[in-house]
Amino acid sequence: QVQLVESGGGMVQPGGSLRLSCVASESSYIFYLMGWYRQAPGKQRELVATIASDGAIDYADSVKGRFTISRNGAANAIDLQMNSLNMEDTAVYYCNTYQFWGKGTLVTVSS
Repeated sequence: QVQLVESGGGMVQPGGSLRLSCVASESSYIFYLMGWYRQAPGKQRELVATIASDGAIDYADSVKGRFTISRNGAANAIDLQMNSLNMEDTAVYYCNTYQFWGKGTLVTVSS
């Protein structure tokens, strides 16, 4: 069983920035694909960004140019740098790889 632990959520004003981190409990091999998803109140969970071990990256259109996903150097650890946040970015952000999900970290954008 792989555990994913997210950190870095919090409250920020519109236009602000936050950085999320996710670390997997498994480090003996590299997961091909890791990513971030989010679920806003009353909405379905949606893709935010994914990153493959070969460096391929994919972003949701709504975050392109504002969010940056990266591997942070440790095995099976990823970050999500979020800039120019707006209230529509308010959600619980989940780390994912294969069928494994973290418990989520809340990001609230509010003035």
